[in-house]
Amino acid sequence: MVFPVGDDNSDRRTFPFVTIALIAANVFVFAVLQGMGSNEAFTMAYVQVPQEIITGQDIELEPSLRTIHTPQGDIQVTDPGLQKTPIPPWMTLFTAIFMHGSIMHLLGNMWFLWIFGDNIEDDMGHVKYLIFYLATGVIASLTFVALNSSGEAALTPCLGASGAISGVLGGYLVLHSQRRVSVILLRMMVDVPGYVAVGIWFLFQIVSGFFDQGGGGGGVAYSAHIAGFVAGMVLAKPLSFATVRAEADPMIVLRRPTLDDRLQRRG
Repeated sequence: MVFPVGDDNSDRRTFPFVTIALIAANVFVFAVLQGMGSNEAFTMAYVQVPQEIITGQDIELEPSLRTIHTPQGDIQVTDPGLQKTPIPPWMTLFTAIFMHGSIMHLLGNMWFLWIFGDNIEDDMGHVKYLIFYLATGVIASLTFVALNSSGEAALTPCLGASGAISGVLGGYLVLHSQRRVSVILLRMMVDVPGYVAVGIWFLFQIVSGFFDQGGGGGGVAYSAHIAGFVAGMVLAKPLSFATVRAEADPMIVLRRPTLDDRLQRRG
């Protein structure tokens, strides 16, 4: 994988208040409300569950032991169950994108948001950027719900800001495909265009998605990441300032063939 460490912010015009506020909110929720991951009662109350979203009914499940099949043999793990949700189930589409499953899950998402989010906020303005972030996160979550709408999968909890972060990356690909991004590649620090840094990440999601059974294989909802990314690509330009849309580096240019083009083909 390509790991980004920074990008060119020399033309940024505004301070990224919303990006910083989003990072602070995610950290607060995980560190305080989730108790660094130890408060399972809070997490299982506000997590997104497909069947709850589809039916509109809250579901409570007692903790239990589950058997997981691994190459090393069967192991038993504790299933924390589901707690009573004190808010309407549809609102967990929002609460879940501010929660995380582990410190590494949180740090990875917040790092990508810090690197790429400030540019998108500068492109859209603070309010539209917040709408963009929440919208792509919810679209990613609804994709997870659609792909896990029946059977045991419908009771699979989903949480994390990854869908919204994917939307930010999709927007970055559309608006900043040529911007220089510093990445660590094969233990070397190199500068690559934005479409390389983001494109390799997206390719990894697609490949992993082929092995993702039901949208959540291995604990990672790759299909939801892809949906968030595509949503970000679609919404990026409509929500950006007109000057940003005009200056955005096109990845693909569509045009009608000219007479010179036809003559060159014949020649």
